[in-house]
Amino acid sequence: MEVYLIRHTTPAIVKGTIYGRTDVPLAASFNQEKDNMLQKLPAKPDAVFSSPSSRCATLARHISTVYKTDERLYEVNFGQWEGKTWDTVDQKELDPWMQDFVNVSPPNGENMVQMQERVMRFWTEITQQPFDKVAVITHGGVIRIILAAMEDLPLISSFDIKVAFGDIYCVQTDSNGNLRLVSKIT
Repeated sequence: MEVYLIRHTTPAIVKGTIYGRTDVPLAASFNQEKDNMLQKLPAKPDAVFSSPSSRCATLARHISTVYKTDERLYEVNFGQWEGKTWDTVDQKELDPWMQDFVNVSPPNGENMVQMQERVMRFWTEITQQPFDKVAVITHGGVIRIILAAMEDLPLISSFDIKVAFGDIYCVQTDSNGNLRLVSKIT
């Protein structure tokens, strides 16, 4: 099995905006970014899964007209911070989260442990299916969690994995059925 982990293209947001679950529009460069990405993907994946966020689903529609959205592929939920900018968040709320974002949640949001649990439920389910090629269109945080788990990295180290807008990672099953990162497709 080959799984293509694909981060959505560049969003049209003000720098510093917190937008984990917030549905934001795509930048004017979408068509160029999309065309570049489509050239790098296999001709026809057996299945395409997408975060419900429009920034992911828009790309999924161009990969296949038949795709499924899955809420487990959403970016982290920043709760009451969604739509704000980092400089406007109350420091008394922000400081504990910055010290331990793995275990501390934003108000009415989720922490990284909670996000990891939902993402890995999706990952385990998908990788047990008899697909040959799968495309998963999602967010940087989701991809980092999957790659960190494959490399046995602690969650705190997941942000050491750089995942830019439009990045594609190919993961394959080895001869023992274990998944391993093959490459970042450039």
